[in-house]
Formats: sequence, structure tokens, C-alpha cells
Amino acid sequence: MTNKTIIMAAAIAAASMSAFADKVTLKSGSFLTGTADVIRDGVLTFKSDDIGKVEIKVENIALLESDKMHVVEYNDGTKEELAVSVADGALVVNAQPVNMDDVKRTDPEEEKWHGSVNIGYNSTRGNTYNNSASVIANVNRRWEKDRLNVDFGYYYTETGTSKKNKDKTTDRMEFEGQHDHFWSTRVYTYENGRWERDDIAGLDFRLRLGGGLGYQWLDKTNFDLTGKWSFSQEAGFAWVRTDYANKDDSAEKSYATFRYAHHLKYYPKWNETVEFFHNCEWMPDLDDSDVYLAKADVGFTTKVLMDFDLLCKIEWDYNSTPSAGRKSSDTRYIVGLGYKW
Repeated sequence: MTNKTIIMAAAIAAASMSAFADKVTLKSGSFLTGTADVIRDGVLTFKSDDIGKVEIKVENIALLESDKMHVVEYNDGTKEELAVSVADGALVVNAQPVNMDDVKRTDPEEEKWHGSVNIGYNSTRGNTYNNSASVIANVNRRWEKDRLNVDFGYYYTETGTSKKNKDKTTDRMEFEGQHDHFWSTRVYTYENGRWERDDIAGLDFRLRLGGGLGYQWLDKTNFDLTGKWSFSQEAGFAWVRTDYANKDDSAEKSYATFRYAHHLKYYPKWNETVEFFHNCEWMPDLDDSDVYLAKADVGFTTKVLMDFDLLCKIEWDYNSTPSAGRKSSDTRYIVGLGYKW
């Protein structure tokens, strides 16, 4: 086979491949070739041959040439799979504009369970004998109008000078769950519960049950310069029951509190496999504002290989009326490797 024949065959192969590629032309006149993915919340996800995955607002598209089928969900709950395209910033089917007044959403995200399990372990031998372990797990799911989130954590540390001469310095377990019901795109009510035990802090158990109102300001909202953000705030009331190993006479066993909380997540534009997060919660006693509980965390997770990720975070807990002889504040620094789905 001559060089001329090889070049001709390569040109024909390239032409046939480009013939099957999707093409998106922007109103600015530029265009991309590649593979069209989902159209969701007025944004097309497009996998470009040249620059990788990009998100393009439908309103900025002059023409989308693609045979990909898209799921269209109507206001009455019915769904239909159609060859949806874009022309002059609007969705079209069979060259006819789609009446968006009848459409609830396109390519709705599949409702499925998500979660993660992260395990951290550290061991030291020599002048110091130390074993430290932590297990942090999360399970969550989002439906159309409901959201469920469940967290579990266990932390254990023993420290000394030898295997026979060591003391337990951390032994803590916590479990928390929350259900949100969305009455509109942003407004939701919640019910949550939390149980925790900490032997070193002298906490036999603390049980909290409560509910209130929340507002989802941002829900993976994409900003062109920074990336995707989620942010919500909550306010409500809770009942707290506490049992200490050594109770101070002034400490109440159970009381009602006000609850404020906020939750922040950030997925940077430069790498969406990284997730930064921050959570904060404050609960003062309704009868005595000097008595309160507070907790916060800040950290990030990042994908390291396949579905395995690295977790790094700092946790802070504060109890204004701790067990007798114990400190009010606890801070934990956590690094763990885990599996995410």
C-alpha cells in the first residue's frame, strides 16, 4: 500500500467519524464537535473533541446538530423520549419549538442512593505507643420533593508508652439523620434526630429530636468564573436529652432549644471531582441563652482513583455545660481514604 493510499484512507476515516459527531454552533459563530450529553436546567452538557466536557447555556446556542434522544418530563408527570435539538436558543422537536409551559424538566437526574465510607488509621510504635482509628459514613438520596441524609461516625484512640501501659484517649460514636420535604424549589421543612456518646468527655449519651424550616439558596448552581455552589440555611426547634457520667448539679438533663444551621458545598470549576464543604449548627437553651450546643466542620474530599476518594476535615464541638471535670470544646482533625458511590 502506497503512502498516498494510506493518507486517502485516513482522510476518509476522519470524514466518516466527523459525520457521526454532534455539532453545536454558538450564537457568537464559533462551534464545537463531539458528543451531546444531557440538557438539564437550561444547560447542555457537551463533550468536546478538543476541550473536553463543557456546559453551555441553551440560550447561547444557535444550533445543535445531534441525534441523541432526551427524556422530556411534562407537568402532569408523564415522560417521553424525543430527539430534542436546539435552534436559536430554544429547544425544538421535529423543527418545531417546544412549548416549555407544558414541560416540567428535561433529562431529569436519576433518583438513586449515594453515599461514602471513609476509614482512617494511624499507628505509632517506639517511645510512643499509639493506635488511632476513625470510620465516617454517609448515605443520602434526593427525590423530586424529598431529601434524606444519614451520617455515622466512630472515633477511637489509645496512647501510652507501651502495649501494657496505654490509656484510651478517644472513644466517640455519633449517628444523625435528617429528612427534608420541598414545598417549592427552595423552601423545605425538615425533621432530624441525633444520638451521640463520648466516653472521654463523660457523655453517656445525648439525644436530640427536632424540626423546622429551611431555604435552599443555591443547589449546585453553576457560576461561570468559580464553579458549582450549594448553600442552605435552617431554623427550627429541638428537644435535647443528656445523660452525663458525672453530672454537674447545675446541668439540665433535658431542655428545649432553638436551632440554626447552614450547609455549604463548593465544586470548583477547575476540578469538579473536588468537593469543599462547611457545616455549622448552633442551639441555645430557650430558657437560658448561656446554655448552648454548637458544632461545625470544614474540609474537602477529592477523587484519587476510580470511586475511591480522600477525605480531609476538621470537626469542632462545643458544650457550654459539659460533664463535671471535662472541657467544653473538642476539636478533631481527620484524614481518611474511602469509597464513594
